[in-house]
Amino acid sequence: MYIQQLIDKGYPIRNFTKDTVIYEPGLQPKFVFFIKSGEIRMVTVNGDGKEFIQGIFKTGQYFGEPALLVNRPYLAYTIATKNSEIIQLNKTEFFQLLKDNAEFNSDLIRVLSNRLFYKSMMLEELGNEKAEHRLQTIINFLFLDLPAGEILKVTRQELADMTGLRVETVIRVVKQLAKKGVVQLTHGRILKI
Repeated sequence: MYIQQLIDKGYPIRNFTKDTVIYEPGLQPKFVFFIKSGEIRMVTVNGDGKEFIQGIFKTGQYFGEPALLVNRPYLAYTIATKNSEIIQLNKTEFFQLLKDNAEFNSDLIRVLSNRLFYKSMMLEELGNEKAEHRLQTIINFLFLDLPAGEILKVTRQELADMTGLRVETVIRVVKQLAKKGVVQLTHGRILKI
C-alpha cells in the first residue's frame, strides 16, 4: 500500500540481484528500504562464520528503520535472497512520511512491536537446549500470519539459521514433529494445520 504511494510520488526503484549485500554492520544508516518485489534476509554472523537470521523481509514490507530512527550503525547484514526491487527513502523523506501519514505511524509501531516480540521470544528460546522445543516455537510463531492449509515458505536452512541449529537437526526434528502430529508435511513442506 505505501509502496504504491511512493511509486506514485515518483520515488525511483532500485534493482538488487540475488546475493547482493544492501548494507552491512558498522555502516551509518542512510535509508529505509521498501520492498516492491523480492525478498531480503537480515543476518548476523558469529566469529565462526555461522549466520543467524534476524529477519526475512518480503514484498510489501520495509526494513532498516530501527537504525535510522536511533541514528546508530547497522548491526547486521541485509542480503537479497531473490532479485529484488526496492525503494529507498532517506532520513528526511522517511520522517516526512511519518509526519504526513498517521496510518503509516500505526503500521510502524505494529511492525516494530512484532519484531521486538520475536526477538524476545528467540532470546528465551536460544537458551533452551531442546532442539524440538526451539523449532516448534519458531514454527508456531511463523504460523501466526498464515491461514490454515497454507505452506510455510521457509527452507530447512532458514529454520536452522533462525534457531541456531544445524540443518540436519532441523530435518530430523521436523520429521519427529510430523510423526507426533504437531505439524503436517506435504511434499516435504510444512503445512499449517
